[in-house]
Amino acid sequence: MKLSVTKLNKSYNGRHILRDCSFFFERPGMYLLMGPNGSGKSTLLRVCALLEKPDSGEVQYSSGTCKITQDIRLKRQISLVLPKIGTFHTTVFHNVAYGLRVRNVNKKEVEERVARALEFVGLTHKRDMNALALSSGETQRLGIARAVVLKPEILFLDEPTASLDPYNTKVIEEMIIRLKEEGTMTIFMVTHNIFQAQRLADTVLFMYEGTIIDQGDAQQFFEKPGDERAYKFITGQMVY
Repeated sequence: MKLSVTKLNKSYNGRHILRDCSFFFERPGMYLLMGPNGSGKSTLLRVCALLEKPDSGEVQYSSGTCKITQDIRLKRQISLVLPKIGTFHTTVFHNVAYGLRVRNVNKKEVEERVARALEFVGLTHKRDMNALALSSGETQRLGIARAVVLKPEILFLDEPTASLDPYNTKVIEEMIIRLKEEGTMTIFMVTHNIFQAQRLADTVLFMYEGTIIDQGDAQQFFEKPGDERAYKFITGQMVY
């Protein structure tokens, strides 16, 4: 599935968050979105994930040469994992199964897919535990399980390791690498961690004051970014 974003604008209480923001990707891979605090990264992800509508501009998904226009169909092909995961006051299993059940997936398939998702994130032994009792790292892994169990074509990750210790950061990164290597979905991730971006990215997009000002192959970007502001950011010269 391809994504094209054209001249997005979004404001909150008169403050411009997105300004003529445009980009596209048309092949699977790992896309990292970077930029200073307040540059609009999380808002862009929420708009792309169809959780918010832009004031103007267009988010267009397509498959082959066909534009996908049905919201419900689109929403079932994309997933968003936020920095803070909300959990239901029930078991880990039922938290992961929820999205499948609202899609009327049959019980046997729910069991099989949830079991695979829990194995993938290393939470099989916690399946019958109340999700509210999980540690912060386990809760983040639960959020990833809830997303991947739906088999999305595009997975949006908004700073999935922002509040985690080095061990859990490593665990989450290893999961992301495995998803990337499977090649079944496009991953679009926000991070402030330059070293993390270097470890994970195929393509880097750099956002500044609400717009994408640089985009390119990860190796090329980190060796020689095309915009001076991107260079100052990755070399620690930008104060924000």
